Amino acid sequence: MTTQQTSIGRAADRKTRVLVSGASFAGLSTAYWMNRLGYAVTVVEIGKTLKMGGTPVNIEGDTVDIVRRMGLLERIQSSSLPARPMEFVDAHGACLAMMSAQAGNMETSAPEYEIERDELLNMQFHDVKNDVEFIFGDSIARLEESADEVTVTFKSGKQRAFSLVFGCDGNHSAVRRMCFGEESAYSKFLQLYFSITIVDKLLIDENTSQIYNVPGKTVMLSAYNGKTDIAFCFFSEEEIPYDYRDQEKQRHMIREHFEGEGWRTRELLEEVSRYRDFYFDKLCQIKMPSWTKGRVALVGDAAYCASPAAGMGGSLAIVGAAALADAFQKHPDNFEAAFQQYNDSLRPFIEKVQADAIEFGLETFAPRSEEAIRARNARFGNS
Repeated sequence: MTTQQTSIGRAADRKTRVLVSGASFAGLSTAYWMNRLGYAVTVVEIGKTLKMGGTPVNIEGDTVDIVRRMGLLERIQSSSLPARPMEFVDAHGACLAMMSAQAGNMETSAPEYEIERDELLNMQFHDVKNDVEFIFGDSIARLEESADEVTVTFKSGKQRAFSLVFGCDGNHSAVRRMCFGEESAYSKFLQLYFSITIVDKLLIDENTSQIYNVPGKTVMLSAYNGKTDIAFCFFSEEEIPYDYRDQEKQRHMIREHFEGEGWRTRELLEEVSRYRDFYFDKLCQIKMPSWTKGRVALVGDAAYCASPAAGMGGSLAIVGAAALADAFQKHPDNFEAAFQQYNDSLRPFIEKVQADAIEFGLETFAPRSEEAIRARNARFGNS
């Protein structure tokens, strides 16, 4: 699986080597563009393989043009999921309001697609695996920057030097912690915790989604391709200390907050208890004055996580990597200028997405009062 990149272009002729930490959408997108620009790219991924599983990815807005530039659009279109309406239901399952879904269509002014995470991840990996070096089952343990390079010590004990390092390792980024400081300095807690479990059967009609709300609590089902995503989300004014490695404790927190609630909550808690597929985290946004420092740049959730409330985690990673590549294309011989353009050009877009996630996303999917629930239902109307 490890293949050395062929030297192409001006950068590779100078043997300019760059390291990408993380092999999800931010990492694979960054690897794709830096390889296209002629850099010798290495990707290090802590997992032994690509991390599979997770909820589908939305491709919309600026992301559609970027995946077209990457040669992915036709494949995304052929693998895209049917549009799913979102029903807001009461404790008896009756529909109180509905948010209609817009299916992607090349003839419309704003095409939108949704694709399973694994499908898109495999597409991106396929496009770079023969031109980029991949190191699986390892991670960065230490970074030491000099005037001309960054010496990277891996957890395995190996050391290598790179001209640039890109932290694409998620909202709990180790690269960010090493180079910019502790997560607490940049993470804005949105006073919500959530879990996602994907079960391999349909719990509602396929290609539909349903949400049940009581103040400060959300239960959501989303069905597609013969399976169902089960999501729980609850409000907490203060952060709750917990061990991110202790999944049983996390499951207990979900049971503790949702036992006794209405609709299908009891049944869904039982489903979650039977499946190993379980993800839990707090909702937060990453806000940083700069996404670059020295020879290190952050891309995707590591730099500007907007939270799942934005519905754009994968898209932001793809957009961010393209913005970084455009900056390097404009400043091929000056990484400082490229980093500055990356910071300046992308920031207005990121700030809007993060604001929309709070103003629309949280108000729509996680209202905190009966009044907010009624206002949301009135906004979308009966259907």
